[in-house]
Amino acid sequence: MTTSKIIFAKEIGFRKELNRRVSAYLAAEQISERDNPAMYLKTAILLAWIVSAWSLIVFGPISGWMRLVGCVILAFGMAGFVFNVGHDANHGGYSNHKLVNRILGLTYDFMGVSSYLWRYRHNVLHHTYTNISGHDVEIDGDGWLRMYPTQTHHWYHRFQHLYIWFIYCFVPFYWSYCDVDLVLRKGKYHEHRIPPLNPSEKITLLGFKILWFGYVFGIPLLVGYTPLQVIVGVLVTFLTYGLVINVVFMMAHVVDSVEFLTPQREAENLEDEWAIWQVKTTVDFAPNNHFINWYVGGLNYQVVHHLFPQICHIHYPRLAKIVAEVCQEFGVDYKVYETFGQVLNANYSWLKTLGREPDNCLALKQVSGL
Repeated sequence: MTTSKIIFAKEIGFRKELNRRVSAYLAAEQISERDNPAMYLKTAILLAWIVSAWSLIVFGPISGWMRLVGCVILAFGMAGFVFNVGHDANHGGYSNHKLVNRILGLTYDFMGVSSYLWRYRHNVLHHTYTNISGHDVEIDGDGWLRMYPTQTHHWYHRFQHLYIWFIYCFVPFYWSYCDVDLVLRKGKYHEHRIPPLNPSEKITLLGFKILWFGYVFGIPLLVGYTPLQVIVGVLVTFLTYGLVINVVFMMAHVVDSVEFLTPQREAENLEDEWAIWQVKTTVDFAPNNHFINWYVGGLNYQVVHHLFPQICHIHYPRLAKIVAEVCQEFGVDYKVYETFGQVLNANYSWLKTLGREPDNCLALKQVSGL
């Protein structure tokens, strides 16, 4: 089936007013959108976290159990770096200099996932077509999960609210495999052709896969650890890392309070302008939790991020107030879960509801496009 063309409604002034007020605020406060000292400090802290944890695990005179604890600590450091530095850089929101963003964006490759493919899958498909089936790859689940009401139901989905936490753990390994498969064979997400990689981009993608394998497996083996010890350490690290990053990334879009669209025509006309659709398909969470605000790199302000992805996330708490004001003036529902527990429970309940037989899901909320 050919993917429908999505046509957003003509702008009614919502996005224009948002941009005007945010620009006025940044100018009045003399705040730079990118290249902020606070972001440099955060980068240094997270980098020191990762390097020190990895060095202690591999070279430190500690017991085996302490090494496993170190693997968990390393995983949280890796996730924090991805949330804060790699995510901003791959959106062009870390620095005003493209080269800096490009270099820091390559940290995704260093951790096992192609930054080139991620930018297309996430920046283009997800951010443009949020929660629109056939376009937004991040609500697809490759058949293992049912995340929106019109998605095909399989018998095992009735248990998805239980096994999804295990699937999250293995996603980094799955992504690493899929990157190679997409480049060498498949070449597309749904019906969206991946922009062709030039030779240097292919070398970068495949070269970093080799580099990742080398430092993850090769160095510990050379130091003297047994293959079993290395495998256990890698599993503990990357399973923890996968769980953390996927829980955070999925919270903001897969809940019952957001909208989904399943296109029914070759050209689907939406009633909302693009910016309003972003607000309707996204939620913020835990805005008053200082640790989450620091650790997840603004991903708890996901509405703000979708509206201003190229502004550094350290500004999101202040921009959220502006977004709330403009949403109220235009009658747009800006959804915020006050705690992480609330949004986690909402995600769990939504997956449990979608896992039931479709005929029994009378309360399912969807936008059909009709």
